[in-house]
Amino acid sequence: MPGSSDINKLRECMCVFKLTYYRSSESGGFRRNVILRRMRAILFSIFTLCAISTSAQQSLAEQIRTIALQAHGKVSVACSLPSSSLNCDLDPHAHPPMQSVFKLPLAITILHQVEQGKLSIIQVVRFRPEDRILPHVHSDLQDKYPEGGVDVPLQELLRLSIATSDNIAADILLRTAGGPKVVDDYMESLGVSGFHLQDDEAVLHGDVSAQYRNWFEPAGAVQLLRRLSDISPLTCEHTELLLAWMTPPDRTQLLEANLPSGVRVAHRSGTSDVDNGLAHATNDTGLIPLPDGRRIAIAVFVTDSTADRTVIVKVIAEIGRAIYDEATRGH
Repeated sequence: MPGSSDINKLRECMCVFKLTYYRSSESGGFRRNVILRRMRAILFSIFTLCAISTSAQQSLAEQIRTIALQAHGKVSVACSLPSSSLNCDLDPHAHPPMQSVFKLPLAITILHQVEQGKLSIIQVVRFRPEDRILPHVHSDLQDKYPEGGVDVPLQELLRLSIATSDNIAADILLRTAGGPKVVDDYMESLGVSGFHLQDDEAVLHGDVSAQYRNWFEPAGAVQLLRRLSDISPLTCEHTELLLAWMTPPDRTQLLEANLPSGVRVAHRSGTSDVDNGLAHATNDTGLIPLPDGRRIAIAVFVTDSTADRTVIVKVIAEIGRAIYDEATRGH
């Protein structure tokens, strides 16, 4: 709604309009028509200014809060942009179940171990029959080798985990890294707060409640993304490899769905099953590039939503666009 000052301006303008119009009656029809056209133009300009003023008065945080209401669940958001006061916080220190978002911290941990010489990017790791998750799980690796019992290059496990969100590949990597605590400890060493990994994909697929034990604060996810973008703990080669895996060839339906066509997001999402109409987790975290070369680090987590999946996806996309528009305003 327009503010009180805008309404007063409209009232004043209407009074001037009426006075001028009636005085013009003595000047004949032509004079009245000219004045009418001018006054219509003035009124249109004022209404336009009111609309712009109203939009500007609503902060980015308020826009995000309004968009989030559509999710009918818990929405938590954080973002960061260098050399700006961009503020999109909405419960940024919540503990939402992260689902496959954990695969990014896991991959960074593995690549760190490669750089330390503990692992080799070209070594092979055994996909054991007991690594399978049955009866069905999202995994190109298990689909290709339903019986397991094959050796897989470490780099291929990383690619599958990040680029295709392969659950079997992620569990093999987690075992290779040394377990959840190793990933937790490395995130803490990087200064990333609010990250907790306890269970692997096999546990999550057997116990719905387990997903709530693996959480990532949006503010913490943004911290990690900022490190990766600005002061990566990895070599340039490994950082570029990871960002390439995070940027799929086709546009996704989450953060980048409403962005300009040329904008591609390096992201890691995480999505749960829907049980009796309850979507436990629909998340997307990523780096949104701007025309000036900077990147927005952003994390959006939608938890325990009763909305339709298409609505949840729409909420994440609209939040991504609102933040992008605010970051590019005036450029």
